[in-house]
Amino acid sequence: MTEPPTSRLTADLTGRVAIVTGAARGLGRAIAVTLARAGAKVACIDVKAEWLADTLQAIRAAGGTAEPLACDVTDGGRVGEAVEEVVQLWDGLHILVNNAGVTRDNSILRMKDDQWDAVLNINLKGTFLFTRAAARPMMKGRFGRIVNIASVSGLMGNPGQANYSASKAGVIGLTRTVARELAGRNVTVNAVAPGFIATDMTAALGEEILQAVLKEIPLGRLGEPQDVADAVLYLASEAASFITGHVLTVDGGLTV
Repeated sequence: MTEPPTSRLTADLTGRVAIVTGAARGLGRAIAVTLARAGAKVACIDVKAEWLADTLQAIRAAGGTAEPLACDVTDGGRVGEAVEEVVQLWDGLHILVNNAGVTRDNSILRMKDDQWDAVLNINLKGTFLFTRAAARPMMKGRFGRIVNIASVSGLMGNPGQANYSASKAGVIGLTRTVARELAGRNVTVNAVAPGFIATDMTAALGEEILQAVLKEIPLGRLGEPQDVADAVLYLASEAASFITGHVLTVDGGLTV
């Protein structure tokens, strides 16, 4: 297991309870570890609890507190149960990071119904279900930080990703609407839109495509998972208490 890098931000999340979906690897793992290192108790969510072993080990090795929860983010009943389990375990819920996501790339003419449905269900419906379930305890406690992981694909589109781009554009629309609905209860809702980040998903593009991508990024490099995790930490912290409905791009200048 590679030790995740340490956040470059200082934030105190002591006493906060967080949920991170898709926490087994990549961005989700970096986000979960970063929030835990800042003092939050983190419920790590993925389809299978055993997939979360590395994330839990990294958190606990650093002295943090975390628990694994198995949950299919497209199952509304199970999502509700998972949120309730977290609230009962740690007496509240303060931070939700909707990170779980998949790709099923294909051109629009070749895209199958199941490719479209899988991506929209996990990326968009899953974000909706967890947001809806988490909103109630956050509103009751009159505090909440919801951070949704969108994508620059939802802002500018990307050939071969009609399903993914649509799902992430939907996440952005959902973010802005729910921000307006929950603001009166001191619950902020923001999105982080990563560009090309060095994860397994990006590596699958192949070297030729990656080199072409690098030419389009003004900073001339891929981002790291910690770049995204630091953005999430900021939006989850008190420093961002007057920011809601915002989409923070973390893309090396790709969308400039």
